[in-house]
Amino acid sequence: MRDCTIFTLSNGIRVVHQRVLTTAIVHCGIVLDVGSRDEHFDNQGIAHFWEHMAFKGTKKRKTLDIISSLDAVGGELNAYTDKEKIAFYASARTEYFERAIDLLSDITFYSTFPEKELEKERGVILEEMAMYYDSPDEALQDEFEAVVYKNHPMGMNILGKEETVKSFKKKDFTSFFKNHVDTKRIVFSCVGNISLEVVERLAKKYLEPFRAQHANGKRKKFASYKPREEVLRRPVKQAKCAIGRDAYPVFNENRIPLYLLVNILGGPGMNSRLNLSLREKYGFVYSVDAHYVPYSDTGMFAVFFGTEPKQLDKCMKLVRKELDRFIDKQLTPRQLSAAKEQIKGQLAMSEENNLSLMLMMGRSVLLYNRVPMLEEIFELIDQTTSPKIQRIAGEIFDEKQLTYLTMIPSEEKQQRLRTV
Repeated sequence: MRDCTIFTLSNGIRVVHQRVLTTAIVHCGIVLDVGSRDEHFDNQGIAHFWEHMAFKGTKKRKTLDIISSLDAVGGELNAYTDKEKIAFYASARTEYFERAIDLLSDITFYSTFPEKELEKERGVILEEMAMYYDSPDEALQDEFEAVVYKNHPMGMNILGKEETVKSFKKKDFTSFFKNHVDTKRIVFSCVGNISLEVVERLAKKYLEPFRAQHANGKRKKFASYKPREEVLRRPVKQAKCAIGRDAYPVFNENRIPLYLLVNILGGPGMNSRLNLSLREKYGFVYSVDAHYVPYSDTGMFAVFFGTEPKQLDKCMKLVRKELDRFIDKQLTPRQLSAAKEQIKGQLAMSEENNLSLMLMMGRSVLLYNRVPMLEEIFELIDQTTSPKIQRIAGEIFDEKQLTYLTMIPSEEKQQRLRTV
């Protein structure tokens, strides 16, 4: 039974709180319904840059004050930016909860984007981009998104482009904040041994003073997927491959069945079909993963792996073979039951991490204005049938609708993109 409370402040910011009596640590965060997809091609990277600049000065704190406030008492302050969300979050001992919420509200709502710090952070982000390009696994995923969501903000790299990052000025951040931050689309989430009365009092003290704000910017919907095949040449030793397509959005009734299907195919379990085939049976890969990520109006299914260039075609054939198994043959009752129990266990274990739980609660309130109980999700999993899994596999795994992206060593001779 989930024991969380949701209430709304006068400025529209929602607060979700779950008390956990058995911990001495409080995790809290501010989750905003703003992400890289809210950018345009001429300002891509500004959401991520804003996340960085939030730590570089406010009306009452300088950079050193921000980074040392929780560090000095053994706590942590962090943030992330993804396609549709920006989150600022903190972890500290229970007695420092007020310090944490004060700090989070300050960097989220009252950043001053000082010019001197802006120039320094610009260099930091350019170094982050250089480090990212040295990591082919991360680069492959982003490059694949760019192909699947071609000519759409969903396909833009979260870090941005070098030319846009070099162009940003203080006015660009203030304008982006004003156009895209809506207090009705902000959630403060908290998990720890803190009473509801304390959470209410401190939320009103530190979050409510920020005046209600309505976003003017409109999010461009994605509705133009076309399957593509592309080859990239990079200075890598392995050949990397991504296979996938667009998929169901977060509110689609097929979301949970597809999540179950993809977990059987290439989830984190060592017994996933792709791992058993490509790694355990043939030894062609170190790791192979399948992912399904739902967004507000679209989603993405993808398989990622790396292998020796000479084995690339063999691996792609094996992936296709596993996809076809789901299309051609229904799961047996025993297979389906085992898959359901596995994914239930994975979901239950994820909630043992209070930091992950806190962030999940914030995202859930943004999406549903509630936090679904595990039992509700389990019920949806239990309702999934083998014929439904097969029907979804036929739709999502349709060979004619799949996009293929390969990253091959630049010194290799031109290879066939795929052999099916």
